[in-house]
Amino acid sequence: MDMWKPFRKSTQAHAPNASILFDKFHILRHLGDALDQVRKMEYARITVSQRKFIKGQKYVLLSHRKNLTSEGIQSLKLLLKANKRLNTAYILLESFDQLWTYNSEVWARKFFDNWNVQLRWQRLAPYEKFASMIERHWDGISAYCKQENKVALGFVEGFNNKIRVIQRRAYGLRDEEYLKLKILTTNLPEL
Repeated sequence: MDMWKPFRKSTQAHAPNASILFDKFHILRHLGDALDQVRKMEYARITVSQRKFIKGQKYVLLSHRKNLTSEGIQSLKLLLKANKRLNTAYILLESFDQLWTYNSEVWARKFFDNWNVQLRWQRLAPYEKFASMIERHWDGISAYCKQENKVALGFVEGFNNKIRVIQRRAYGLRDEEYLKLKILTTNLPEL
C-alpha cells in the first residue's frame, strides 16, 4: 500500500492481523524526488557558467542507467563528473535498490543503517528527510524481506483496477456487503 497514514490506520482497524507492506515503487519515487530536489539546489547554488551541465538533465539523472541511450549515458557521465554532490546523490540512489534484495530483516536493517551513515557529512537535506521517512515506516518496508510478502505488484495493481471497475459499476448502490461479495468473487473461475 501507499504510505499514507489513513491507509495504514484503516488497514489496522479492519484487518489487524494483516501485514502492511509499502509499495516499493512509491518509496523509490520519494527517493527520486529527493534526487531532483538536490539537482534543483545544486542548480541554484552554482555559477551561471556551470549550470550548462545541469540544465535539461532531469530525466537523464532520474532514469535508470540501463534505460538510457548511449547519448544519455554520456550526458549522465558528464553531469556526474561536473558536480560532486549530484554524483554522491546519484550513487546513493542507485545503491538503495539493494535494499529490496534481502531475505532477512536483520540484514536489510544493517544495509539501511550503513546507507544512512553515508549521508552523515554529505549535506544532502532531501536525502536526510527521505531517510527519516524510511525510519518512520520501517515496519512496512522490512516486511518486504519475508518471502510470503514478495508479491508481484502487477497482480496487486490489476486486482485494484478490478475493484475500481466494480465500484464504478456499482455507483449508487448502498449495499456494502454486496460490494465485498463482488470483489471476493472476481477471481473465481466461471461455472
